Amino acid sequence: MSRPAAGAGRPGAEDPPSHRASWRASGTTRRSASLNASGTTHREGGQIADWLPLRPDLAGRTAYGAPQIDVPVRLNTNENPYGPSAGLVRAIADAVAGVAGRLNRYPDRDAVALRTDLAAYLGHGLSWRQVWAANGSNEVIQQLLLAFGGPGRSALGFEPSYSMHPLTARATATAWLSGARDGDFGLDPGRAVQAIRDQRPELVFLTSPNNPTGGALPLAVIEAVCDAAPGMVVVDEAYAEFARDGTPSALALLPRYRRLVISRTMSKAFALAGARVGYLAADPAVIEALLLVRLPYHLSAVTQAVARAALAHAAEPLATVQALRAERDRLVDWLRGQGLAVADSDANFVLFGEFGDAHAIWQALLERGVLIRETGPPGWLRVTAGTPAEMDAFRDALLPVLAGASEEARP
Repeated sequence: MSRPAAGAGRPGAEDPPSHRASWRASGTTRRSASLNASGTTHREGGQIADWLPLRPDLAGRTAYGAPQIDVPVRLNTNENPYGPSAGLVRAIADAVAGVAGRLNRYPDRDAVALRTDLAAYLGHGLSWRQVWAANGSNEVIQQLLLAFGGPGRSALGFEPSYSMHPLTARATATAWLSGARDGDFGLDPGRAVQAIRDQRPELVFLTSPNNPTGGALPLAVIEAVCDAAPGMVVVDEAYAEFARDGTPSALALLPRYRRLVISRTMSKAFALAGARVGYLAADPAVIEALLLVRLPYHLSAVTQAVARAALAHAAEPLATVQALRAERDRLVDWLRGQGLAVADSDANFVLFGEFGDAHAIWQALLERGVLIRETGPPGWLRVTAGTPAEMDAFRDALLPVLAGASEEARP
């Protein structure tokens, strides 16, 4: 899918034209979509050759990946739809040019300058020694599992939640223990504490705001988990900037819990999904432990420069967060107005349902040029908050799909 020029579609600028109902899925798109609509893999075949000496615990598994389909309206991977402004593009280009002449040398392997900037952004009195950065928050999670998980150890999460947590646990030979969320996708602290006492995991994962359901956890739940956990507690706050007003961050709990880790990303609020920058905040001793498992010079000089440029101009991408929050809230109200069940959201996406055949709804939207995500609990679908034009296209596509589904449901 072609991308708009820098700054195109930003709040206050003219939105790109909507591609309403003019697109039909090509044969290639239909083949890609039919492989696995849930997004666990979109490769041709996807089977690992049986002559490879693959680890037995990986046999029969498929790789993670949301469908990458060339459609006019992509609302399936929770990307920020607003590209960097022309000014930020220049700042990033200048930053990269500034390190280009030194690319024959390895980068600062500890990324001290970037960590200093990230600590200043997070606030809460953090220093650079309490912040760590890596290639996306998924590498942050992987490093935590390499350091504190592994053979004979376990990690506990409460599902439905972010699917990469169990996949990364298994990739690091860490046993994954699945706890359950409540019927409204919240997490009862008593049930969470009991699961921890029963299982005694080395790591507990909490996702807040939760993906794919959208809600944030009260601090009281996180405190109860930290008090009960025998090992590390990882709070994944990838969507924290999109939370509704008054929603606290687990960063406030760091002074009280030395085994608490808060992971973040620059992919969403900072619109840097293509740069792959994730980071965490924790006790300095946690970061010292991660040095044992990180690859040397893991964060390139270019990546560090791009991230620092974005942080220096943080007000620009963060302005889009307010626009997306407003678009999300309008979408929640509209979906509920159609008689659908909608989960409360503190993220840049909305989970809605419940459908007898969610895949049919997903496919029908795809055929109208709108790609959303078939993920989470059975019967539910997830849609990313996009630009006003993208949201118009989504609504225009969904209305006839819902009408058709209602007709088919009649006796």
